[in-house]
Amino acid sequence: MAAPRKYPDELRERAIREVRTTNRPIAHVARDLGIHKEALRGWVRQAEADRGERDDRLTTAELDELKQLRRDVAELRRANEILKAASVFFAQVIDRPRTRPSR
Repeated sequence: MAAPRKYPDELRERAIREVRTTNRPIAHVARDLGIHKEALRGWVRQAEADRGERDDRLTTAELDELKQLRRDVAELRRANEILKAASVFFAQVIDRPRTRPSR
């Protein structure tokens, strides 16, 4: 489960919009809105990546897809481990010598 967000989405959008439209330094906008400057810097960079203005970061959609793929891989690995353990168990059962019950 993801940690709750410290800042509401509306504040994020407003801060990013203000940085982009006013061309004021990020630190000044952050101080005026009561946001940590590095948090705002990260939001602005992510917004630029989402718009295709940056090539050094994945877009939000790509990050979401990457997270989902990593969860899928982890689930498949767990399933493979279960199947391996089951195959070892059944191989041992099949290879046991069968004894006839004595009368």
